Amino acid sequence: MKVSFENQDKVNGLMTIIVEESDYKEKVEKSLKDYRKQANIPGFRKGMAPMGLIKKQYGEYLKLDTINKVVGEELYKYIKDNKINMLGEPLPSAKQEAQDLEKEPPYTFYFDIAVAPELKVELTSKDKLPYYDIKVDDATVDKQVDIFASRTGQYVKAEEYQKNDMLKGDLRELDEKGNTKEGGITLEAAVMMPEFIKVEDQRKLFDNAKLGDVIVFNPRKAYPDNDSEIAALLKIKREEVAQHEGDFSYQITEISRFEKAEVNQALFDQIYGEGEVKSLEEFRTKIAEGIKEQTITDCDYKFLLDVRSYLEGKVGKLTFPDEILKRVMLLNNKERGEEFVEKNYEASIQQLTWHLIKEQLVEANKVKIEDKDVREAAKETARIQFAQYGMIQVPEEYVDNYVTEMFKKKENVDAFVDRAIDLKLIEALKKVVTLETKEVTLDEFNKIVEGK
Repeated sequence: MKVSFENQDKVNGLMTIIVEESDYKEKVEKSLKDYRKQANIPGFRKGMAPMGLIKKQYGEYLKLDTINKVVGEELYKYIKDNKINMLGEPLPSAKQEAQDLEKEPPYTFYFDIAVAPELKVELTSKDKLPYYDIKVDDATVDKQVDIFASRTGQYVKAEEYQKNDMLKGDLRELDEKGNTKEGGITLEAAVMMPEFIKVEDQRKLFDNAKLGDVIVFNPRKAYPDNDSEIAALLKIKREEVAQHEGDFSYQITEISRFEKAEVNQALFDQIYGEGEVKSLEEFRTKIAEGIKEQTITDCDYKFLLDVRSYLEGKVGKLTFPDEILKRVMLLNNKERGEEFVEKNYEASIQQLTWHLIKEQLVEANKVKIEDKDVREAAKETARIQFAQYGMIQVPEEYVDNYVTEMFKKKENVDAFVDRAIDLKLIEALKKVVTLETKEVTLDEFNKIVEGK
């Protein structure tokens, strides 16, 4: 078998593979013998059919299958042995002509190979990069205390409506004279939150309303551009809304007001576990520690983004084998078509550029990960998700079970591998470059991340 590789412009490669009969003949004969042993052909005992008949039925298929295998094996062996930094997968070249396997060999195959552009990135102590240190001030702790109090609050009964209260009441459709409409909509315990009414004059009808009061309002006027909201209130289909555009009466039978939980021992126990925090001062300290821990993760992530931006600027615009990569992208997104490829190609190239940069950083800094690193990255992700729902002290067993479930999806595992690599790379790079530490508040940091 003859293999040659042309790479004239350094990023567009052409692989040529010439297959001789000696490259596949022995393997085809072995496959035919194996087929003969297993073949159940009418008129012959199993394994006793004439070889001529086996060749006639399976010979062409086995020849094609064997040639495909040996070509594929040789293709990837050559790429590996010659350390060709291939992007994506080899594609049949436009030079390829149909090969008639009934004719005598040799057979010639051409493949287009997308080769990664050459680049050299390096970071040393001469490279200065910002690293943000978020100061957890009283205002930030106050906000988190308020969040915890809100999450653990509850609805209480009230006598008079105030902004953001939730109402229950009897809803009745009225006729033109203001009487209950015969055959109209009547609902008991219909739930409303007047604060979400879009039109002010309709919303104001509920101001200072008390238990037992009857409010006459018009759902169509209250929600002029939202048939879905009207349909949900009246418990009808959206297409039926146009049939009910008159006034409705609403007699209030219940007023519920949400009250935040008191900041006391009961809240401390609920958030951090019984007896873990015994005073408001300890509660605030614990909150500050938790926020600080989370901000370190956020600051590390921002640092990696800054590394990316810094090195992309150093590398500049790279030359890629655009035609081949677009073909690969289209092959992986057949159902989305060429328009999707054209729209998203530049973004994919930006991501690919960073991928190539990061590969060099990982190799230069000898970053290696083990299974435990991947699992720890997954556990970190799980803890962040739980914290978003106010679940701070989640038992380790519960986290482990959650991670085990997430590991059942390959895309999750791939994401955790990437995250584990990022975590180790961040720690390595922080020791390599010169960090220009900048102390900021959480609000200032968020504005920096948002680019404001």
